[in-house]
Amino acid sequence: MAKAVLGLGSNQGNSKENLDRAIEALSALGQVKEVAPYILSEPEGYDAQPDFVNSVVILSTPYKPADLLKKLKELETRLGRVPTFRDGPRVIDLDILFYDDEEIFDTDVMLFVPHPRLAQREFVLKPLSYLLPDYVHPLFQRSVTQLYRELMRKKGKVTCKIL
Repeated sequence: MAKAVLGLGSNQGNSKENLDRAIEALSALGQVKEVAPYILSEPEGYDAQPDFVNSVVILSTPYKPADLLKKLKELETRLGRVPTFRDGPRVIDLDILFYDDEEIFDTDVMLFVPHPRLAQREFVLKPLSYLLPDYVHPLFQRSVTQLYRELMRKKGKVTCKIL
């Protein structure tokens, strides 16, 4: 079994319920080991949309990375996600943040792990710091806590809050 760390987000409909439903559905892909607190975050990239509710889960899964990505995309569709545009509103978003300690750059399925924008996203690092504060990012060689502190110094303000 592999340890997959997944990021979840929603800003359409009842976002908390959307995350609850997604976490429940993830049990079909393995065992949900831990769930971070839900975070309310401002949208990034495209501001003319509602705030997001985000979280992070640790999933013990038998699926290989590309297969897990395929299953996550199928789950997003089942939960009501409709393709829009990058950084746009969504019912549910499921991303693979880490997969064991692997570095994956698979352009055939568009899978990049660790997630390439993870260190720039407060809405990922904040909940991640609750579950894996000492986990060292395999590419940046800094802990989640260090990455979060660095990002906060750059941003100069907190834009996410625990729900």
